[in-house]
Amino acid sequence: MPPTDASADAGTAPVNDIGAAVSLGAHGGRIAEAGLSADSEDTLDMRLPDEIVALFAEEAGAAGERSSGAASVLLASGPDLPNADDLLDHVARWGPISTPAGVLHLVPVRIERDLPIIDRWMNDPAIAAFWGLAGPQNATEEHLRSHLSGDGRSVPCLGLLDGTPMSYWEIYRADLDPLARHYPARPHDTGVHLLIGAIGDRGRGLGGTLLRAVADLVLDNRPACGRIVAEPDIRNTPSLAAFLSAGFRFSAEIDLPAKRAALMVRDRSLRHLL
Repeated sequence: MPPTDASADAGTAPVNDIGAAVSLGAHGGRIAEAGLSADSEDTLDMRLPDEIVALFAEEAGAAGERSSGAASVLLASGPDLPNADDLLDHVARWGPISTPAGVLHLVPVRIERDLPIIDRWMNDPAIAAFWGLAGPQNATEEHLRSHLSGDGRSVPCLGLLDGTPMSYWEIYRADLDPLARHYPARPHDTGVHLLIGAIGDRGRGLGGTLLRAVADLVLDNRPACGRIVAEPDIRNTPSLAAFLSAGFRFSAEIDLPAKRAALMVRDRSLRHLL
């Protein structure tokens, strides 16, 4: 579960379009108003049997294809790759995707390799305002380990743009997350959290571009997933604009513990229309 905010852009907000970081976060809370949108069917609160969870908890082993320069280091596989990647159809194998900004590649996090750069990003004031992980490195480390030691329903990744690490992502099963109790979840709903780490990559319109690309990756590689969800802060208009530009639609307002959020949804059925 991510930190406190759920945005995708802003001057001091979390998206990569005008702001510093993009995060789709803060799970919990209640649906604000019943029947706000077409998604207002009953919430589906899925629970897996212990036997299935145990199977998913086995090491999935992901040896990434190496490339040159910084990417050759970042694509190496290792013991900190997520367990049970099966729950998300093997994120480590999704491969790169071309975007108008360059080639984006999501590489599952390895703590001993990636902690320093992710911690540096988390201590950027513009990012810390939404992720709440500023301070000693162990705060970021604990956050990463909470994902890596889980059952595979959330996979933390570095985003490499043309081989350079510049963003942090969390791809997660929204239908298996506590968030599912607070909106009308459907089986295999997939959630995304994003922050743009490099200052030079902020304010260039990258938020919408990268969000669209990652949504396409999810839909291409998770055939059972019918939609991607996000929950940016309702006050973060640049973030909302980034999601809209990425093909997401506004579904409802929901109350989460740390904010009132906009439930944003990208539907597979509308993929080529938005």
